[in-house]
Amino acid sequence: MKLPFYKKINDSIEWTQTKLSKNQFIIFSSILVGLSVGLAAILLKMFVHYIFIIATYKGFGNLHYSFLVLPIIGILLTVITVQKVLKGKLEKGLSHIHFALAKKSSIVPREQMYAQIITSSLTVGMGGSAGLEAPIVITGAAFGSNYSRTYRLNHQDRTLLLACGIASGIGSAFNAPIAGVLFALEVLLIDISISAFTPLIIAAATGALISKIILQGDILLSFNLQQSFNYLNVPFYVLLGLLAGLISVYHSRMFSKIENHFSNFKGHEYVNVFVGGSLLAALLFIFPSLFGEGYQSIKQLSLQQPENLLNNSILENYKHNEWVVLSCVGVLIFVKAIATALTIGSGGNGGNFAPSLFVGSYLGFFLSRGLNKLHIATLPESNFTIVGMAGILSGLYHAPLTAIFLIAEITGGYVLMIPLMIVSSISYAISKYFEPYSMDTKKLGKSGKIFTYDRDHNILTTIRTSQLIETNFQKIAPNDTLGSLVDIISKSKRNIFPVTDASNRLLGIIILDNIRDIMFKNELYHKITVKELMTKPPATITSHQDMESVMKLFDETGAWNLPVIDNGQYVGFISKSSVFSSYRTKLKSTTIT
Repeated sequence: MKLPFYKKINDSIEWTQTKLSKNQFIIFSSILVGLSVGLAAILLKMFVHYIFIIATYKGFGNLHYSFLVLPIIGILLTVITVQKVLKGKLEKGLSHIHFALAKKSSIVPREQMYAQIITSSLTVGMGGSAGLEAPIVITGAAFGSNYSRTYRLNHQDRTLLLACGIASGIGSAFNAPIAGVLFALEVLLIDISISAFTPLIIAAATGALISKIILQGDILLSFNLQQSFNYLNVPFYVLLGLLAGLISVYHSRMFSKIENHFSNFKGHEYVNVFVGGSLLAALLFIFPSLFGEGYQSIKQLSLQQPENLLNNSILENYKHNEWVVLSCVGVLIFVKAIATALTIGSGGNGGNFAPSLFVGSYLGFFLSRGLNKLHIATLPESNFTIVGMAGILSGLYHAPLTAIFLIAEITGGYVLMIPLMIVSSISYAISKYFEPYSMDTKKLGKSGKIFTYDRDHNILTTIRTSQLIETNFQKIAPNDTLGSLVDIISKSKRNIFPVTDASNRLLGIIILDNIRDIMFKNELYHKITVKELMTKPPATITSHQDMESVMKLFDETGAWNLPVIDNGQYVGFISKSSVFSSYRTKLKSTTIT
């Protein structure tokens, strides 16, 4: 039963839908989706921010003594919520959004509109070392998808509003609307024509605007550039890009390895919570900056105050030893992946967006401060800290444009555009070489279930072989005569005929062009049998074979029709023309106009 307030809103939207044209209603809807997702993101960010303030309040004692248990509690509450409230229905990471786009007509389960917010706030808000952006993006996608279903919009419009929800989520989380739009296009691989950009931009701008109005500056990740770009430092930015690419590969592989280790113990959720939570607590005992999203420590580095990272740490007595501090920064570059994997693998919910920025900032600071202390160069440490974030983000998500413009927006200018482009592109190239798939698409990408950056493959993955099988081919027995074959040909519109035995096994095929020179010689009608005329098919396929391999067979054999055989039984044929027709239809449906 709908609540009265909700029913009034729903009725108002339905009335508006009747008064506006389709395009006008999409614009109107993009504003509503952007506003809803923006408010959800703001609620989540504020909750986590104030939990962090309470948890690190010195009046309650040192973090490593009083609050090491908080992440364990947060992960435990997350697991209980997933099992008891959500009935196990929680998908972590962006991979299932890719899957929804590729295989489920952009339909995201309704419970994802609130499940991500609840679980990620419990995990990250209580100290889990993960990010909120992936849950925000999933929430935004769910808002857009379910709004579209509520008001009976078609597949293209549903995909567009799903993208609007994603753009608004990133736009509001960072007050970066351009980055929000690029994230939807670049990371989610949504194909949108120029004319469909308007709703996407409006949604991202709406989310960013509401974020700017409500959120305080200390909640958002933002920086004030204090140093200009010096072209003489380009070689060191190149070095930063190379290191960022390699660290991105390390982070992706280490995270996957630890997460897979936990996933092998399904059915032991509470054991995973205890083991993972305890290991995370041990890391926090040494490195308190791993607590939560880590944005506060990024700001400390950008202000060139790394000694503050050791506050409340067992190493606090060494905070004035610059080499100890720098060594801790270097170690944290590698430890963050472990902390994030422990958080998410043991049952918590979060993402790798914030950790990528964390690692990038630490890498940029470590490189610049280290070279400065060794008197190899005189580098702007704040700039390297900021640009490093773009390097790891680009490498992990294979999204250089998102990385470039996100950092440009949160720094309030484009002074660092050249180093951002250098570092992001090099990191992306290195990461792409070692890891063909981005961090969130690796598992599904290797299984062939989702979109990749190959447009043809993207579309072929959505075409099911079983749906293209044609069965209206006239079968013929091997002992039938040429006369019988000619009689069948005269009644058929096909130019290929399967030869099968009594058990429906395919023995060969008759191609009309191959018998055209004898089919009108009456004297041969009773002398030649089908067995003598049939040829072996150039290849066979199965109804469950993926379309990419089917097309490969078409290309290798040069055939225009290939028979389908399942369990030794003849099923039908698939023609190249039917594949091309389906391809064109899918191409049109996956391009939002």
